Amino acid sequence: MGPETVCLMTRIDTRTGGAAVTVRGLVKHYGETKALDGVDLNVREGTVMGVLGPNGAGKTTLVRILSTLLKADSGQATVAGYDVARQPRQLRRVIGLTGQYASVDEKLPGWENLYMIGRLLDLARKEARTRADELLERFSLTEAAKRPASTYSGGMRRRLDLAASMIGRPAVLFLDEPTTGLDPRTRNEVWDEVKAMVGDGVTVLLTTQYMEEAEQLASELTVVDRGKVVADGRIDDLKAKVGGRTLRIRPADALQLRPLAGYLDGLGITGLATTTVDGDTGTLLVPILSDEQLTAVVGALTARGVTLASITTELPSLDEVFLSLTGHRASVPQDTAPVDDREEVAV
Repeated sequence: MGPETVCLMTRIDTRTGGAAVTVRGLVKHYGETKALDGVDLNVREGTVMGVLGPNGAGKTTLVRILSTLLKADSGQATVAGYDVARQPRQLRRVIGLTGQYASVDEKLPGWENLYMIGRLLDLARKEARTRADELLERFSLTEAAKRPASTYSGGMRRRLDLAASMIGRPAVLFLDEPTTGLDPRTRNEVWDEVKAMVGDGVTVLLTTQYMEEAEQLASELTVVDRGKVVADGRIDDLKAKVGGRTLRIRPADALQLRPLAGYLDGLGITGLATTTVDGDTGTLLVPILSDEQLTAVVGALTARGVTLASITTELPSLDEVFLSLTGHRASVPQDTAPVDDREEVAV
């Protein structure tokens, strides 16, 4: 059992007003390479902050510093009101961590894993038993409670890891790519549990490469690339920063799709952008950059006497946002990145 599960939890539940995590100018070197290069971060209490980036972006280094497993070279960070560098003992009493790899003892049954962690956290025997039972039920592991963890599927081990991180009722929970390698069904189960934790008041800092995961869980995002923060804010705000929207128009008569596409392109309202026909949904996709263009497109269709069944606007996908901000997609590891996150775990 690794320190990522055991040492980072306790029964104390501390709350701070406003920001649960504050980071200013965090720097970490690995030799000549800067894994973190002046990172700033704010996580509001009771929310999920998604830290999005490719392998090597510095996500795991950030989590390991905030959870006291690494020391920063410079900068300041506070978590749940404690200074990460100067108050590590106090901090470890109010946080939980689930890393990229399962860290439970595979020789022990699931129940004994949780009970042992509870006792290590100074829970009384009765409380440790009760807490183990509660979490096994919550994470749908009661039927497997007496089986060795080595017999669990990957998804079951991940749920046991999450249960272990919750034994001490942490105020702040760090989830470092918690669903990597899981099948879609198990990933959805993990997402449901994270949402339930936040509903209980836990603050979560989540690192991920999955766009869908970020959109499902995070209320705000920090996008990191090569050790630097390249953007942050609410997901819709980040999408709006890319500067483009898509106008989805469904005419009442589907036979008008292609003629209308040619008509709109001929008007030049959207510049060089081309109208696309989506035959499956019977809609036109018109790229627009401003409200003025939206008004002009609708006005042109009205002047032509077109009857519209529906009209909506869509922001870019999160994947498109990341591509716009960094020049590459988050799911593709970058050979030029400072340090691969998987290597950082072994530091």
